[in-house]
Amino acid sequence: MTALLMTGFPGFLGSALLPRLLARPERDGVRAVCVVQPQHLRTARQRLADIEEAHPDIAGRTELVTGDITRRGLGIDPVHRALLEQVSEVWHLAAVYDLTVAKRVAQRVNVDGTARVLEFCAERPAFRRLQYISTCYVSGRHRGVFTEEDLDRGQRFNNHYESTKFAAEVLVREAMEAGLPATVYRPGIVVGDSRTGETQKFDGPYFVARFLRRQPLPVAVLPAINADIKASLVPRDFVIAAMDELSVLPRSEGRTYALSDPSPPTNRQVAEIFADHLGKRLVWLPVPLGPTRLIVRRVPGLEWLLGLPAEFLDYFDMPTTYDTTNTVADLADTGVSCPTFDSYAATLLQFMDDHPEIDSAAMV
Repeated sequence: MTALLMTGFPGFLGSALLPRLLARPERDGVRAVCVVQPQHLRTARQRLADIEEAHPDIAGRTELVTGDITRRGLGIDPVHRALLEQVSEVWHLAAVYDLTVAKRVAQRVNVDGTARVLEFCAERPAFRRLQYISTCYVSGRHRGVFTEEDLDRGQRFNNHYESTKFAAEVLVREAMEAGLPATVYRPGIVVGDSRTGETQKFDGPYFVARFLRRQPLPVAVLPAINADIKASLVPRDFVIAAMDELSVLPRSEGRTYALSDPSPPTNRQVAEIFADHLGKRLVWLPVPLGPTRLIVRRVPGLEWLLGLPAEFLDYFDMPTTYDTTNTVADLADTGVSCPTFDSYAATLLQFMDDHPEIDSAAMV
């Protein structure tokens, strides 16, 4: 019997991905080992119970173990040694997904944690594949098209999240060149499920929706946005389905996939689509984003009042577009494709209305 190990459970992606992985015929009989931080163990147990109730065919095949990916052996108690020896596939999702994260924390979790995962993989006697979840934003502020083969293009970064995810992917790329079998997935900005709107956090484009809602008049004002800048938005169900399908393809070993909309809307279009659903007419204020960011950062309480963090404004003028050649080609025969933003924007807004208890700082 073999096992797969997952980090990042019970996060936004891991919770949806786990039942799909175990349900695949290619993993019939495979057990799952989810490495959970001690403070999230209670949540993980409830999430697993919910998953097994919804998917009784995979019940009893998942073991929750406490651990710490920044420690040798992922901080897992040696009592689980026999089970860990069976691990032949690792899904590394755990990371700090926070645009304001301190450099020390981002380095420890995103970079050092990935290094420990790579060591763990190298020590497995029958290891077959690392499935590594990166981000499109390893591109930093690269100007122009960033391909799935690109990594170090001398780019600068907006924040420590981007720079440390870049450094982590460099480690993965080096391990692949040294012979580690791996596949890299680079999601864009992941939003809720395109069919249900379900999400665990309201950040990214949700900040725009919140900003529009907080303006009481039917006319809403936004700072000027370059009309050519694209928004790399993807719904969770596409990301999960794409990774699930690609992970079992022999040709996906050694490849990198940009899980992004191949025909993305512009940031202006995203705002306009939201505004249309909210019954508001947009007026674009001719104020450059640079001064706008500075004002939002320096005026106490303005970020909270607007619902639009200064760090997010950096993504209104990202000069990068993402090539998805590998993704589109290798998903062509699977029936999985990325839906257009306008087809599910109303669903995202409805979920926001129905779930005011969710905030923007939920675990990913």
